[in-house]
Amino acid sequence: MNGYLARVSIHKQYWKALVIFTFLLTLFAWLLNTPAGILGKADAIGYAVCHRIDLRSFHIGETQLPLCARCSGMYLGAMVGLSYQLAIGKRRTGMPSWKIILPVSIFVMLFAVDGLNSFISLFSSGAGLYQPSNSIRLLTGTGMGLAIAVALIPAFNATVWKYIDPRPAFLSFSSFGVMVLIAISLDGLILLETPVILYPLALISAAGVIIILGIVYSMVLIMLFKFENRINKISQLSYAMIGGFTIALLQIGLLDIIRFFITGTWDGFHL
Repeated sequence: MNGYLARVSIHKQYWKALVIFTFLLTLFAWLLNTPAGILGKADAIGYAVCHRIDLRSFHIGETQLPLCARCSGMYLGAMVGLSYQLAIGKRRTGMPSWKIILPVSIFVMLFAVDGLNSFISLFSSGAGLYQPSNSIRLLTGTGMGLAIAVALIPAFNATVWKYIDPRPAFLSFSSFGVMVLIAISLDGLILLETPVILYPLALISAAGVIIILGIVYSMVLIMLFKFENRINKISQLSYAMIGGFTIALLQIGLLDIIRFFITGTWDGFHL
């Protein structure tokens, strides 16, 4: 019996070491083959998921931000939503009330309408419903990011934790309103286009890409290995999260390779 337990322990340690080694190898390879500097690495993240059209992006001086206005808003909004929900209610799995689902649904609808309007205007000037702008793209993207966070956190908690809180993350509409107000305030700061503000927010939005993907892939791994609702401590979650972030980084790296192979440049698409 003791020999069996020892073999199981060794087997687990082997897989843990393999997960860490794979993550470090993937991270090293990606860092080595992407543009230099912190903003350069952030650009490489945006390069994998965003068109990065110059005219549809904010700038720090002459330097384009890693994500376009809409994607900047979306991932920044997602980061606000994730952080806020984790702060006000850990391990809550309940669905929000209709008073919250309704505005969240409107956020998603506005995102889709503005995206379609911008797409139409890309090929035919003046043919859309209204004149698109980066400020509108930022706001509608932020709304979509909040919607992603509202859906993702309860799903994550319901998948991962052994002991959960069945209440919704937002116990009142005012609590939801505070989150929206925080996100809109950050949008206002972005619209000031002050470099000292844009720089950290640009890095946070780029980090949001990896964090969102990492959380989703961590959930997939937990379900794949049939480990749902068996985790009680953060330490027990660490290897699933490392695995999820490894897959996220592999996806970003693969998309970087494909796009660079096609375009031959790290620049965004040109109109």
